[in-house]
Amino acid sequence: MGKIYDLIIIGAGPAGLTAGLYAGRSRLDTLLIEKGQDGGQIAITSEIENFPGGLSGPDKTESGAELIARMTAQAAHFGVERLSANVSSVELEGRIKRVHTRDKVFESKAVIIATGAHPRMIGCPGEAELTGRGVSYCATCDGSFFEGFEVFVVGGGDTAVEEAIYLTKFARKVTIIHRRDELRAVESIRERAFANDKIEFMWNSIVIGLHGDGILSGMTVKDTKTGKIRLIEADPDDGMFGVFVFIGFQPNSELFFGKVKMEERYILTDEEKHTNVPGVYAAGDVRKTPLRQVITACADGAVAAMQVERDLASGVIG
Repeated sequence: MGKIYDLIIIGAGPAGLTAGLYAGRSRLDTLLIEKGQDGGQIAITSEIENFPGGLSGPDKTESGAELIARMTAQAAHFGVERLSANVSSVELEGRIKRVHTRDKVFESKAVIIATGAHPRMIGCPGEAELTGRGVSYCATCDGSFFEGFEVFVVGGGDTAVEEAIYLTKFARKVTIIHRRDELRAVESIRERAFANDKIEFMWNSIVIGLHGDGILSGMTVKDTKTGKIRLIEADPDDGMFGVFVFIGFQPNSELFFGKVKMEERYILTDEEKHTNVPGVYAAGDVRKTPLRQVITACADGAVAAMQVERDLASGVIG
């Protein structure tokens, strides 16, 4: 039999990295697997203002990438083993759990699922074809491509409004399209948006079509109250505009369908982050939770890791 870890963590966002930090400090033999960039959604967030102890003020505002870099270094400091790989399947029943990658099978006594979430798409015609050709889900990644152009932001929550404010650094005008007649963002963020003379608002509106011959140049919008439909076309001098979509997220839980109990694709846990399968825990945005923020993901990761340590020590698992 090969090596059996105490714990395998799947996903290196804030929840997974914090779980690794706490597991490492507890001297658990831990493997942390991430298929892409550490940090998940927060790694592409331009500004972090509400993480306690983070750098936020008139002289310096911390990016998500900067915060995640520190988390990654902390987890490494406490001896967490890292693997860059895509998990293809899992076997979660029984005392020993098995996590399959393309090249190898890894075994552990416990698994923490911290796979996070991904942006929800509008779901309208033309969106998939024009993604990366005017349609984006990441202002930090793509904002600079729209220097001097007009852009539209779809959504009305904290993320949408914060990213709209960020995009004013590049775009000549930013229009927030929201399906209701008031923003859902918290008051402090709303105030910043209303005070920014480069931001306009398109209330009671939804995008029902995106158009363009290889690049986004038109958009069909429907009024949610009157039903009126209108076509918005790019300025002829520009030939294009940008649409940034921030309407929420979908949990990255497909790998665990039929393996653990879920509700609306989110993994269900108790307060200690146990799933319904002994030895399997979930933390962060993949879990059903009333708030999805960096701080709550970190808290989830800490609770999950410490519960693994307690359950191993007491013989409940392992």
